[in-house]
Amino acid sequence: MSTTPQKNRAARRALAAAAGLATVAALIAATPAAATSRGHGGGGHGGHGHHKPSTVDLQLLSFNDLHGNLEPPSSSATVNEKQADGTVKPVLAGGVEYLATSLRTARKGHPYSITAAGGDLVGASPLLSGLFHDEPTIEALNKIDLDVTTVGNHEFDEGAVELARLQNGGCHPTAGCYEKGRKFKGADFPYLAANVTSEKTGKPILKPYTVWKKNGVKVGFIGVTLEGTPNVVTAEGVKGLKFHDEIETVNKYAKELDRQGVKSIVALIHEGGLPASSSYNYDCDSPAAGGGLSGPIVDIAKGISPKVDALVTGHTHNAYVCTIPDPAGQPRLVTSASSFGKLYTDTTLTYDRRTNDIVRTAVDSANHIVRRDQPKAQDLTDLITYWNRLAGPVAGTPQGFISANIDGRSAPTSESPLGDVIADAQLAGTAAPEKGGAQVAFMNPGGIRGDLVYKASGLEGDGVVTYGEAFTVQPFTNLMNVVDLTGTQLVTALQQQVSGLNEASPKILQVSHNLAYTLDMTKTGAARVVTDSIRLNGAAIDPAKTYRVAMNEFLGGGGDGFAALGQGTNKLVGASDLELFNAYLAANSTPTTPLAPPAANRITIIK
Repeated sequence: MSTTPQKNRAARRALAAAAGLATVAALIAATPAAATSRGHGGGGHGGHGHHKPSTVDLQLLSFNDLHGNLEPPSSSATVNEKQADGTVKPVLAGGVEYLATSLRTARKGHPYSITAAGGDLVGASPLLSGLFHDEPTIEALNKIDLDVTTVGNHEFDEGAVELARLQNGGCHPTAGCYEKGRKFKGADFPYLAANVTSEKTGKPILKPYTVWKKNGVKVGFIGVTLEGTPNVVTAEGVKGLKFHDEIETVNKYAKELDRQGVKSIVALIHEGGLPASSSYNYDCDSPAAGGGLSGPIVDIAKGISPKVDALVTGHTHNAYVCTIPDPAGQPRLVTSASSFGKLYTDTTLTYDRRTNDIVRTAVDSANHIVRRDQPKAQDLTDLITYWNRLAGPVAGTPQGFISANIDGRSAPTSESPLGDVIADAQLAGTAAPEKGGAQVAFMNPGGIRGDLVYKASGLEGDGVVTYGEAFTVQPFTNLMNVVDLTGTQLVTALQQQVSGLNEASPKILQVSHNLAYTLDMTKTGAARVVTDSIRLNGAAIDPAKTYRVAMNEFLGGGGDGFAALGQGTNKLVGASDLELFNAYLAANSTPTTPLAPPAANRITIIK
């Protein structure tokens, strides 16, 4: 095995370099010399005998939503494992040093092995990757031998031009190259974006599909992100782009692949589902096929052409391996492997050489934990060490002090203690007349990417919040906006948390300390907001009055379904959310008087 990945990589890189952005050609994995002797599942003889076996076992390894988590994640660090006795045990997981080992171990004895991903591999990344515009993550994925991925919404955080750079290489336009003589080479796997077109040309901004080939075996991969990507990315990130229907797009290219004689097709879809259990190993096909899954991916799966043999999904950060019938009523696999590199999916697809298609009845798939009690992959450890050396001086700088964990991402409640701290930081940083004169602040829950953990992550000592830890919580460095909104618009924004686009899956804004109200979740839609309970500084909201409201530029652009917040006028653009967060920590905590977790009692929820 030792020489094969290098050979594969060299072949892929040469192809990718030649292909350029608009025509990232079908990238062909080089044939591993060692494969012929393994003979796994009747497919490993590679045509050396007089007759080829009629079927080949194809191994599909997949993962999704890595979000630049090269080191084991500090928050959301476990996966739930259902035990034989029915109890659930959290297991520490993740980190690319372990992911590489897991994948390399899984590939042994599988000459026909493909590794694919479901998007959001970069973006919203911890400092180690985010500080360097995610170049470290692309380099890690190259080492892991990823064959193909779709784009996710976070691949657009810095816009299409930056995404093209991640594919093709080159120094960052403003940050430049990070070390003299070391040029970023780009991804040696194709990023697919079938449903993302340029408004100017009408053509996909990246290759819509790729075909993996080996010894006459051909598998097509089509990659799409959620059609709603513009609702969850800053307006700047999706400027000049159009996002199309997932089903229509996949079906269009499945037809095209079929015409080319590619009958085995996998769709990589950055949209997901909500499983009935949080345990990664529960039976998603109970009580019936796909019965344990709800959410957008279910309808998408039901609409995608029977020509497609399996769906690798993502976006919701959940774990599931389900069978959802295709439009012809045939069972079809739909998988997702949690997030942050904590799980990978191992799927065996039986490929029939006579039809060049997948035998759907012979599909075997399961999620596996990327356990931290296995050896680390040395080449990934070396990569992390290299980037940590460059990040160290910035990452370790203390910003403030906390008395206990302040939960954000992992908080079990809609209003999180860390969300309260962030909203307070945004109000404090924008309240002065020259800074915008804000009277209230809102923070979107999806923008909080971690927790503040009391236990030291390095040598800084317990309770010390470093720049790296603060960055992990707020990695987007969105600029702050302060705008005029009427009282009516303000109330409408609160109603949009639980109605319209957010009715089925509410997005509860984190609010500054001077706003309080009640949500009645026994009601439906906008009526869930008890309007006469809303108090700002103890007073009712006056519909006709104008209020100065602080929020990040994502919300200011109407992101996450908050159209009312996008209607603000008289906009003042301020410092970044991360700057205000760090300034607040510095102003409100010392080693002797650390910041305590807020009570998170601003929103009263009736269930």
